[in-house]
Parts: sequence; structure tokens; C-alpha cells
Amino acid sequence: MTDWEKQRCGWAGTDELYVAYHDTEWGVPVHDDRRLFEFLVLEGAQAGLSWLTVLRKREGYRQAFAGFDPERVARFTERDIERLVTNPAIIRNRQKITSAIRNARAFLTIKEEFGSFSAYQWAFVEGEPIRNEWRTLEELPVTTAISDAFSRDLKARGFSFVGSTIIYAHMQAVGMVNDHLVSCFRYSEVQELPAGNSR
Repeated sequence: MTDWEKQRCGWAGTDELYVAYHDTEWGVPVHDDRRLFEFLVLEGAQAGLSWLTVLRKREGYRQAFAGFDPERVARFTERDIERLVTNPAIIRNRQKITSAIRNARAFLTIKEEFGSFSAYQWAFVEGEPIRNEWRTLEELPVTTAISDAFSRDLKARGFSFVGSTIIYAHMQAVGMVNDHLVSCFRYSEVQELPAGNSR
């Protein structure tokens, strides 16, 4: 069976970039703080847009946002914001750009308090991925009680562009939940990954 003949979640479509993301990243537990920050920036940028749009600009974001280093992004100034809003390699939305910088500062405060952002984030699922058993895309929730609580806490800590829907998408992306359909070839592969696997 070739890669293209494998059964996938229907949302993966046929775009090579999207398929690669589905096959290698989505749902894999992430514990690296820089990668968690990357997903928070990208999920916030995605608000109101398609995820594929964001994936196509991911490398542009990587370059524009200092390799997603939260310590460097936290030091961005108004001059950096002016530079970023004219950068065609990213989504040129001033609110989203300003939010990413403010979120970097809040991210570092959490890291200082909990030792790592990962420790803080994964505590919402007691350190273990939630393993769902969805059979159709229609069954997948867009928010849950956990994403509500996670979102609410982030907002209280100064984050923005972290509504419950965005945060549930983030949880799916970084493997806090396995929302691959049971018919998808990645479902069992992701199920078997250790909770601490970040690749």
C-alpha cells in the first residue's frame, strides 16, 4: 500500500503539505516548550482562516518570529511590530502579531512558575493524552470542558487569541488528545506513542 492509499481522517484532503502534517505531526504528544509556543502562535494566527493557509506560511513565521524562541519574541518592540505587519511571509494582522508578542511574555511567566510550559499545559490532562474513539468527523468536538478551563486560565494569565475553540485545536495538534478517527492509519500509531514522545 502506498502512502496515498492509506486511509486518513477526511480533513487531511490531498494537499501534500496538509497530508504530511496529518501523517507526521497532528496528534503526536509534544513536550518541547519551543514547539508548544510555535503551535500557540500558529493557532492564534489561524483564527478565522484555514489551517492550510497557516501551514503554507509556517516557515515565514519561523523566520519572522525568531525560530519561535519565546524569550526573543518577548523582547520584540513596536519597531518589530511595524516590520512584521509589512512582512508578506506571515499573516499581516496587527492584533495577531501583537498578541503573539504579549503571549510570549505570559508564556515565560508560566515557564518560570511551573518549570516549563509543558508541565503547566499537560497538567490539564494529568500528563496523559486523552484517547478518543471517533468514527466520523461529525463526532469531533470543537471545544470541551478541558479546553474551556485551559482557555480561561490562559486568558487570566494575560494571553489573547486563546479562545476555547483555538485551544482545543491546539490540544489536538500537540497530542493532548488523539482525535484521529479510528479508521485512520495514524490512530493506532499515535495511540502507541509514549506520552512523553515529542517527535
